[in-house]
Amino acid sequence: MTSEIIVAAIAFCGTLCGTFGGIITANKLTNYRIAQLERKVEKHNNAIERLYIVEEKVKVANKRIDDLEAFEHEVEHI
Repeated sequence: MTSEIIVAAIAFCGTLCGTFGGIITANKLTNYRIAQLERKVEKHNNAIERLYIVEEKVKVANKRIDDLEAFEHEVEHI
């Protein structure tokens, strides 16, 4: 009977070690994947911000072109 209890205790310890080892490994992998996704999202957000800046510059440039064309049109009629 004593040997059975010892074997059961050893099996229980092995099960605990394996379970916690698996949980820790899965947690590390999950944290790594989240970090990689955060990097990708940050790159995407930076691209969106830069695109917005470029779009604003294009709007300003188009307004300047329109003003120059209007001025040229006014000069032609003088």
